[in-house]
This record gives sequence, structure tokens and C-alpha cells, in this order.
Amino acid sequence: MLVDREVNLRPLVIEDAKELAALINNKKILDNLRDVIPFPYSDQDAENFIHSHKDVSTAHVFAITYQDKFCGVIGLFRQPDVYRFTAEIGYWIGEPYWNKGIGTKAIQLITNHGFNEQNFIRIHTGIFEYNKPSMRVLEKCGYEKDGVFKKSVIKNGLMWDEHRYSKVKKD
Repeated sequence: MLVDREVNLRPLVIEDAKELAALINNKKILDNLRDVIPFPYSDQDAENFIHSHKDVSTAHVFAITYQDKFCGVIGLFRQPDVYRFTAEIGYWIGEPYWNKGIGTKAIQLITNHGFNEQNFIRIHTGIFEYNKPSMRVLEKCGYEKDGVFKKSVIKNGLMWDEHRYSKVKKD
């Protein structure tokens, strides 16, 4: 478990499935995530997701809790081949928990975990151009914008720019 007062990252458990499905069934969240996530999202989808992330050889996926309540998911995904010391970070937080500093704390916790426990050298992510809050939270956590991939993402039938952010481990 990764701990910072009210915000904790812990392994996902099957008991999270119902709340995970309830929170992620929100277009405001899904509009910022990849299309691999189905909508509507069932309790069975949540159970399958939890079971699929028991193996930590390529991904380190955690439940985000706030005041001991499940509120989202965050993970680091090891990149293959010559990028093996790089991880992609992915995260989402349920709408009732927005604007409480939870994302900032969760990103700080998992970034420290990635650098100090998993020996990653670089952590990166891509943010859709309209997701300004996610860009701000990454910047608060010391991530820097690497660049903009013009019209590289199709979401909801429209083409969008992807803003790429990364953080490199300090020696």
C-alpha cells in the first residue's frame, strides 16, 4: 500500500467491482479514457479488469482510496523492448471525488513508487487536448509537456490533439 494521509493506493480487490463500475459509468470520465473501456461498464467488466491486473510483471495497477473509500484507479504500464525502463501512467477518479487534490496525491505516490521501487527512469502519458484539468495536475506533479501530437486521437468520432507529458527520474 502507498499512503499519504487521506489518499492511499492499494491493490484492487474483487469487492471494488461494484463501486468501480458505478463510478466509471460516467461520460465525463469515459470521454478522457481510451475506447478499450466499454460503455456501459458492467460489474462483470469491473471484475474482469480486477482479475486481469493480478499479474504485476507488466502493470502496477492500484485502487485509489480517499478517506478509505474507493474513488478511482491508477496504474503504471511497463513499455516493451528498448523502452523497458519507461512506464505509461493512466488514471481516473470518480466525479464525486474531483477537486479534492486526490489526483495530485495519487500521481505523486505512484510516480515515487515507479522511480524508487520499480526502477523506471521515465514515466509518460498522453492527454486529450480538451482535458485541461489532467494537464494541470500532471504539471503540479512535476511532469513536463514533451509536445503535441496533432490530430492523433479519434474520440467520439472527432479528431483531437494529444498532449504528451513525461517525468524523468532525477539522479
